[in-house]
Amino acid sequence: MAQRRRLAEGAGGPRGPTPGSQRAALYVHWPYCEKRCSYCNFNKYIPRGVDEAAMRRCLVTEAQTLLQLSGVQRVESVFFGGGTPSLASPHTVAAVLEAVAQATHLPADSEVTLEANPSSAPGSRLAAFRAAGVNRLSIGLQSLDDTELQLLGRTHSASDALQMLAEARRHFPGRVSVDLMLGLPAQHVGPWLGQLRKLLRHCDDHVSLYQLSLERGTALFTQVQQGSLPAPDPELAAEMYQEGRAVLREAGFRQYEVSNFARNGALSTHNWTYWQCGQYLGVGPGAHGRFVPQGAGGHTREARIQTLEPDNWMKEVMLFGHGTRRRIPLGELALLEEVLAMGLRTDVGITHQHWQQFEPQLTLWDLFVANEEVQELLEQGRLLLDRRGLRCSWEGLAVLDSMLPTLLSRLQEAWQQRTPSPVPGG
Repeated sequence: MAQRRRLAEGAGGPRGPTPGSQRAALYVHWPYCEKRCSYCNFNKYIPRGVDEAAMRRCLVTEAQTLLQLSGVQRVESVFFGGGTPSLASPHTVAAVLEAVAQATHLPADSEVTLEANPSSAPGSRLAAFRAAGVNRLSIGLQSLDDTELQLLGRTHSASDALQMLAEARRHFPGRVSVDLMLGLPAQHVGPWLGQLRKLLRHCDDHVSLYQLSLERGTALFTQVQQGSLPAPDPELAAEMYQEGRAVLREAGFRQYEVSNFARNGALSTHNWTYWQCGQYLGVGPGAHGRFVPQGAGGHTREARIQTLEPDNWMKEVMLFGHGTRRRIPLGELALLEEVLAMGLRTDVGITHQHWQQFEPQLTLWDLFVANEEVQELLEQGRLLLDRRGLRCSWEGLAVLDSMLPTLLSRLQEAWQQRTPSPVPGG
């Protein structure tokens, strides 16, 4: 009865289902790690023991419930993130995928990604994950310098990383992504570029470059605050990023998103759903989602956050069928702000057709063509607005964060002008 009661939740609103409401991506959060890295503030836990059978049952139950709530009829990609999902058994991955396939249409060629650390997935385990249905691997390599890896609190060495990368490419040829961090304390441009060039001699067709973000509550943040480590230099980090993206372009990689580079068409289709403001369901402790709960009679897209702590999350799933802690209805303006901010992260940007799916009346031309501040960005060549739509240039993609406040402010201003103020007492 409790699950049926929760399934009856409605989120009525003034508008119909948003674009792509029959399709979604699925994110599955495995919350456990062997240890906490010095820079990490993600929702992860270092348990003494994991009741994986119980966690598996709850992941399956929540996936089934959220699919029913959403009314989604087709799952286009599945991403197992964490935490360290490569610590989970391949049986758990297979069980979730089987549940999804039974509840909705999961095409045979759907992208199924597993995040993995070099210390948690030997070759035999990779083969088992492939047999379970995984067809793409994302490796948290982070650095090819052992001193930096120790600083980051990683459990692997540079040689471990390269060995796993070679194994991964044997099991998932053309479908292996690697992460490389930049902007670490005491890191310099030349040696970091040396790491990137070394990586290019070993990597597959997808590379992600992530700048270190010092997060309050992490060991690295404390060390910098106390002066035992130098603060990262933002100018050096910007130089690393600019030089790194040039090296990758020369190596045949397309920068299809601010931090992501691919060649031979090896884009992450799962992440592309995020950047295109498609629907996605978040399953597992602390997972985030964005979908219209059509199966429960809802009409407005919601941002959903699942309960963070694994034991509490499991209790809620067993009681109610899912552990959603927060539901935030997204108004039309909030959704358009996401379409703008996320779409401009890609090299395609926002086409007129894509924008009109979310906002059929107020066009990109209406919004931006006559605005002085936007015109200045267009004249500087950082932003492009033409018959294709609105997008960043190669130069603009690197400084998107500095342009977004202007663009979002203009969107908000135009929205207020088109929306009549309520009549007092009316």
